[in-house]
Amino acid sequence: MDIRNVVVTGGAGFIGSHLCERLIKDGHRVICIDNLQGGVESNIHHLFAHPHFEFLHLDITQPIDFAQIPELKRFSLQGQGIQDIYHLACPTSPKEFLHIRKETLWTNALGTLNILEMAKLYNARFLLASSSVVYGKLPAPTSVVNEQMSGSVDVLGVRACYEEGKRFAEASVATYQQLYRLDAKIARIFRSYGPRMPINQGHMVPDFMINALSNLPLIIYGDEQLHTSLLFIDDLIDGLIKLINAPLGLAPVNLGGEQSYTLKEIASQVVTLTRSASLIEFHPPLESMSHPFLPDITRAKQELGWLPLTPLEQGLQRSIEYTLAEKGTLH
Repeated sequence: MDIRNVVVTGGAGFIGSHLCERLIKDGHRVICIDNLQGGVESNIHHLFAHPHFEFLHLDITQPIDFAQIPELKRFSLQGQGIQDIYHLACPTSPKEFLHIRKETLWTNALGTLNILEMAKLYNARFLLASSSVVYGKLPAPTSVVNEQMSGSVDVLGVRACYEEGKRFAEASVATYQQLYRLDAKIARIFRSYGPRMPINQGHMVPDFMINALSNLPLIIYGDEQLHTSLLFIDDLIDGLIKLINAPLGLAPVNLGGEQSYTLKEIASQVVTLTRSASLIEFHPPLESMSHPFLPDITRAKQELGWLPLTPLEQGLQRSIEYTLAEKGTLH
């Protein structure tokens, strides 16, 4: 089918809203599901009037029956069904992490199982947005991880609802693929950035920008040696779409930036691009922070023909322009 019915959970969030936008641009019909715990309607307002877009304010930890939703009649689900499901829903605010642990746990567990049942019902292709946190702590020191590596996660720690939750979600996808031959893919996403990323939630790049634009200190939670990779949102969306279309079966795929930057380098570039008078300060790490692994993206290059294309300066500049334009309305 040239026009596909596509479900995006977490579709009003940072990644989800960009994915919805791209799918609409590519000519597909999109059913966006979000309970607005982490997403905001303003991210998708520009899509509301599009005849191929429908937003459902629903909680995926509860079963969803599309047959009972009259707004979806124009999607002809009874005859055409659903072809693709991108499961992106999960709270991700570092600063609010300790207060949303139950919601995080339920979304990773019950939410994933409910959406897998939907995929089974419609025999839809399924993509799980997993995370680099599944690598946990590796037995040997390393800064670069590939998909064959397996670390350990503290199942009793405060981050277990997210780290072990993502592992459970991956195990759930594996089980459904094995039992029902579901066409399922897993994307292990590393640190990404770009327009629409929420501010004042502990996300590094947007918080750097909003502080720089106000000439406030840029806060780094760690020391001068702390490093990370960065992936611009457009490149991530390209990777997700390539992955769901690839004949990879279950094999997880790292999606992230190849180059390593110290957080101080990133902060300094933001200060330069915004012509800010801000200083850079170092604070103790947040309890909800994870280990800054860098991705080995060999599999993505070889199997998907994918690699990041957006230079850091260009991506930061586009993000700054968005922040400037939306500064008065950003949440």
